[in-house]
Amino acid sequence: MQSGILAVGAYVPRLRLARSAIASAHKWMAPALVSGAKGCRAFCSHDEDAVTMAVEAVRDCIPPRDRNQVAALSLASTTLPYADMSNGAIVAAATDLPKAVRASESTGSQRAGSLALIAALRRADEDAVVVASERGQAKPASTFEMQFGAGAAAFRIGPGEAVAHYLGSASSSASFPDHVRAADSEDSYFWEERFIRDEGYRLIPPVVGEALVQSGVAIADISHFVMPSLLRGGAGAVAKAIGYKGQIADDLASDCGHAGAAHGFLMLAKVLETANAGERILFVTFGQGVDAIVLQATGKSSPGRGVSGCLADRIETQDYLRFLSFYGRVDLDWGMRAEVQEKAALTNAWRSSSQVLGFRAGKCPHCQTVQFPQLSVCVSPGCGSSSTEFEQISLADEPAKVLTYTADWLSYHPAPPLFAGFVQFANGARLMMETCDTNAEIMDVGVPLRMVFRARKTDPRSGFRRYFWKATPLNS
Repeated sequence: MQSGILAVGAYVPRLRLARSAIASAHKWMAPALVSGAKGCRAFCSHDEDAVTMAVEAVRDCIPPRDRNQVAALSLASTTLPYADMSNGAIVAAATDLPKAVRASESTGSQRAGSLALIAALRRADEDAVVVASERGQAKPASTFEMQFGAGAAAFRIGPGEAVAHYLGSASSSASFPDHVRAADSEDSYFWEERFIRDEGYRLIPPVVGEALVQSGVAIADISHFVMPSLLRGGAGAVAKAIGYKGQIADDLASDCGHAGAAHGFLMLAKVLETANAGERILFVTFGQGVDAIVLQATGKSSPGRGVSGCLADRIETQDYLRFLSFYGRVDLDWGMRAEVQEKAALTNAWRSSSQVLGFRAGKCPHCQTVQFPQLSVCVSPGCGSSSTEFEQISLADEPAKVLTYTADWLSYHPAPPLFAGFVQFANGARLMMETCDTNAEIMDVGVPLRMVFRARKTDPRSGFRRYFWKATPLNS
């Protein structure tokens, strides 16, 4: 049975920092940065991480009606928030996948995503989703601060009507130290480009050759070459080495930046948006070895926003200090209002997980009132029905709009002002929520909203993150 990619989803943070703002901030000590100050890089808001972006990519990939068919989820990242707690289980719960789903993680290499993808593609009879997500960061004033970005992309894998069929693949492993990041470090240390290009990339052609043999195609049959690389012209150099003369995929540098282990997925997802039926795609990743995957596009498209939709949904800023603050690079004085001590109750997190992670409201069967949070009895006056009778309804994908809002500059908020007010859902639910990733020019009564998964707070004692949902304008 032939397997393939059934659907594609993506998420790129709405916030974009102009690279000229980074170069301007450091021109007193690193004036050469101006040479790379073109375009923008995506960066995570204060409440986004590899888990929240993965949730959004999976939601974009698989519609709610199909999620109960997924048997396995693999989350790939080198920037996961938890070292010893299942990040994949959070993604599965927030995307309303079946409780029987096998949630696993792939990490430790820039090939984390491609390795998980190959494993899923070789299991032809299983419905699975592979998602790669990355929130990378680099030292201020480094070239990598300019080059890095953030994002996630997801592929649904299995038999059926595919966006792209799997033809074959090959891999190799090599302890090649192009860069290193210790387990207790936030920043990677990179070796010189010449060493990587001349010695490391030499490992790629033999693996590509084996993948082409396994697929039964020649390099001349390839229409699209997808290879993420931080080296300027890196993909082009490899293309020349393997004898490829066709189209090299857009590296998404101008409006996203390099999203680490997720970047190859984003590039491949972008190619699949426009690839014609019958066109073959060579997807190569490098990082302590090589993976090469050959796919054949069918010309079919996915229903979600995809990479193009995510890149178009953007808010550009020149606020370099905002970026540093969101990534924990500066310790700002937020005043006494920020001095709130909250210890996360793990017992309560478990008891409320269905409502909080899955964003499930209860619908009373007698008065039809939709309510969140769900109390022990119906909140409608005079009803009093037991919550054990409620129908469970997810608000995550329910259309919504701004009912009321205020911009609060007095309360502590890591991205002031705090936009808060009532959100009106199409099914009748009404909820006080924060509206994030917006500004005064966008906000207004009646503005359409969508729900986005977020990391709301982190307990500084235990490191436990409390995830929930935020409202954000449907289009910026």
